[in-house]
Amino acid sequence: MSKNVKILIVDDEPRVADEIEEFLVTKKFIVFKASAPSIAFKLLESHTINIVILDIKLPEMDGLEVLLKIKGKYPEIEVIMISGHGDMDTVIKAMRNGASDYFAKPFKLFDINNAIIRTQRYLELNRKLKSAKQNVDELSRKLIQSIGTQLLGNSDAMKYLINMMTKVAKSSNTSVLILGESGTGKELVANGIHQLSKRSSNMFYSVNCSAVPESLFESEFFGHKKGAFTGAVDDKLGWFEIADDGTLFLDEISDMPLGQQAKLLRVLEERVVSKVGSRESKKVDVRVIAASNTKLETLATENKFRLDLYHRLSVFVITIPPLRERKGDIPLLFEYYLKMYNSQMEKNILHIEPSVIDTLMSYDFPGNIRELKNIIERAVILCDGDTILHEHISFSGSKIKLTTNIGNTTNSFNFNNTETLDMEYHEKRLISRALNQSNNNKSKAATLLNVTWQALDRRMKKFGLE
Repeated sequence: MSKNVKILIVDDEPRVADEIEEFLVTKKFIVFKASAPSIAFKLLESHTINIVILDIKLPEMDGLEVLLKIKGKYPEIEVIMISGHGDMDTVIKAMRNGASDYFAKPFKLFDINNAIIRTQRYLELNRKLKSAKQNVDELSRKLIQSIGTQLLGNSDAMKYLINMMTKVAKSSNTSVLILGESGTGKELVANGIHQLSKRSSNMFYSVNCSAVPESLFESEFFGHKKGAFTGAVDDKLGWFEIADDGTLFLDEISDMPLGQQAKLLRVLEERVVSKVGSRESKKVDVRVIAASNTKLETLATENKFRLDLYHRLSVFVITIPPLRERKGDIPLLFEYYLKMYNSQMEKNILHIEPSVIDTLMSYDFPGNIRELKNIIERAVILCDGDTILHEHISFSGSKIKLTTNIGNTTNSFNFNNTETLDMEYHEKRLISRALNQSNNNKSKAATLLNVTWQALDRRMKKFGLE
C-alpha cells in the first residue's frame, strides 16, 4: 500500500527534511517537500496528498495555523506534527485540532514510520467508502453517512446491531463492551458509536491491549514526566489525555494483565489520571469502549479477569453476529469488496458466476468478514476475464503453506480445503508446539517464539494452556 501513499514534509530545516525524505523513499512512499507554508499549499492544490509531516516553527505562519488550514480545506489528510519545542500546551492543541500524532525533535525515524503505518488503515477505509455504491436499507445508509466507514448488510442481525449502536451513541458517557469473534469488525463498530455520538468532533483513539508491554502500561495510558525513569527524555501524553473529550477504544481487553486492570478501573471510576513521575492529577472526560473475542464474564469467574472491571466496562454490551449467522449479507459484501479490489488492481470484473455465491452461502466462515475479503482478493487476482468463476474460489488455498522458524527447526503448517486459516487456532497450535519442545519451560518457549515471557503468559491464559 505504501506505493500509493503520498507524503508532504513541511520543514524549513533542510537537514531534517532531507533525512526524513531519504528514509521514507526507502519505504517506497511518494515524498514531496516544502520549506514554507506557501509552497506547501501550492503542492496540496496540485497533488493528492495523503499525509503531511508538519513542523511547528515555520516562516510565514505558525505550524498550528497551517494545521487548521489543512484540516479545514482537506479534512481527509492526516497530519503528523514535529517540533523542537515539546511543551504540553502545544501538543494538546495540535492533537485537538486534528493532528494524528506528535513527535519532539530529535525523533526516531522508526517512530515516524510507525505513525504513518497507523494512519494507512484510515486512508484505506476512506478509499473503500468512495469506491462503494451503497445498496442498503435507510438505517444502514444513515449510519454509513455518519461514520464514514462500512457496515454493510440488510439482514435482521445487522439491522439490530446498527439500532443498538444508534441507541448507545446518544448516551455519550456510557461504557460499552463489544463482543465478537475475530474478524467481525469490533473496531469498526466502536468507531461507529463514536461518530454517531456528541464526541464525534474529538479524538477516537484505538489501543491494542495485547501489544502494550506490562512495564510500559502506566506510561502509555497515563503519560509520564521527563526524567520519571530511564529513557523518559521528554514529557509524554498518555492515551487518556490524548482522547480527552473523545473516545478511547481498548481492543483485546482480555489480554490486559490483572495487575494493570486495577489501575485502569481506578481511572474509570475517578476520571482522574496522574502521570508517572508527577504528584499532580488531571481530570479527564473519556468514553471507554472495550472489545474482546472472549467472554469476559467467563474469565472473571475463573479469576482471569477482574469482576469489578468487567461490571464497569459492561454497562452496555453489544455482540457482533458472526458472518455464518447473517449469510444473506454475503452477496452484498461480495459486490462491495469486488468493486474495491477491482479499483485497487485496475481490473474490470463485472460478473459473478451464480455457483460462486451458492458455494459461499454454504460455508461457515470461521474467519468471518476478514476471511471473506481474503477469498475475494484471491479470486480477483486469479481472474483474467470479466467474470468470477467457481475455479477462482478457494477457502484456504490447497497449496498454501505457512512456515515458521522455531529454534533451528523449520515447522510447516499445510492447509487443505477442509482446514481454516483462523489465526487464533494456529497461534494456539504453535504455542503448544513450542511448550512441548521446551519441556513446558515458559522462558525457553518465549525465546523460541520470539516474544516476551509476559506476552507468552497472557496468550497461554487466553487459550487455556497454563
